[in-house]
Amino acid sequence: QVQLVESGGGLVQAGGSLRLSCASSGIIFSINTMGWYRQVPGNERELVAVITRGGDINYARSVKGRFTISRDNAKNTLYLQMNSLKPEDTAVYYCNADGRRFGGPFVSWGQGTQVTVSS
Repeated sequence: QVQLVESGGGLVQAGGSLRLSCASSGIIFSINTMGWYRQVPGNERELVAVITRGGDINYARSVKGRFTISRDNAKNTLYLQMNSLKPEDTAVYYCNADGRRFGGPFVSWGQGTQVTVSS
């Protein structure tokens, strides 16, 4: 099965920056879309940003202009540069990927990394 592991979360003061990474592993034929989602306990998981293999990008309105999503297709690795962080950005951030592996299509989620922004 395809596995995703996030890293780079932590505690940061409002206005600061963090860079998240998501590494994939397993036997993968191709990854189509990769994305970052975030969730606060008790709330619905929400889309932060997505990027296709060809580089098409879409951001949530709340992060546009502050966050930048990117990927390294050779490494099958996803990144999220987060600048001008706000307390409302505090959440667990999850990596997501879909594509094809041996045996057919797949959708995979990471375990998440905590981002806490203090005021």
